[in-house]
Amino acid sequence: MTVHYSVSDHVAVIRLDRPEALNALDLDSLEALRATLCAARDDDDVRVIVLTGAGRKSFCVGADLKNTVPPSTNFGSSFVRSIDRAAAEGIYVRLMDLSSLRVFKPMIAAINGYCLGGGLELALQCDLRIASNNAVFGLPEAVVASIPAVCGIQALQKAVPSAIAMKMLLTGGKIDASYAERVGLISDVVEPEALIDKALELAGTIAANGPLAVQMIKKVAQTSSNVPLTQALEFTELAWGAMRDSEDRVEGRKAFAEKRKPQFKGR
Repeated sequence: MTVHYSVSDHVAVIRLDRPEALNALDLDSLEALRATLCAARDDDDVRVIVLTGAGRKSFCVGADLKNTVPPSTNFGSSFVRSIDRAAAEGIYVRLMDLSSLRVFKPMIAAINGYCLGGGLELALQCDLRIASNNAVFGLPEAVVASIPAVCGIQALQKAVPSAIAMKMLLTGGKIDASYAERVGLISDVVEPEALIDKALELAGTIAANGPLAVQMIKKVAQTSSNVPLTQALEFTELAWGAMRDSEDRVEGRKAFAEKRKPQFKGR
């Protein structure tokens, strides 16, 4: 099994487990990852998802280049196919694009060791990123005459200042965890042995909040990030209105007045 899955205290942990390949993703592991994310998305007991890699050497180094060689199929014909068929015909990068899964539960990338290429593109699709102090980040595709084909070009420019993003993209250079924290690519740096504990602590804090509110915040952030402010504000008001009469919001206000911990049910 290349992907392991566990749930405890409303937190799902998804672990990429191909340490012999530095957790590189072949078609089987990409399909397993997507299926596992769907399971977490549809499980009402799950409120937060933690994505990490087995071992201390690597979070993920992207596509398994040994098993994703260009096929004989014409790209033009594959380009108009469905996600699964296009992937089988060589456009495997579509499986790395998680947006089609519509996961609105917060995702935390717990990054240990190498986080390169498609691995960084996976991490950039998570809402929060924390790392061990041995983590290394980069999009080295240009070095092998390719480009980041999922979201790396756009997402990296949103995550860090443009000059830093373009330097990383054009040179294929790597940065360490300390620098990544300084420029805002990650929020926290810890010792390797403390990485999962830190991720679970952060996930637990989020999971204790109103789950519908947390998911709505993520949905608003994703939906309105590239629209004019007037439209963003209107959508935010609609989202607030949808939450206003929820059981959890009533419970949250009641618990605040009664000075007790709220008991949220996700309704």
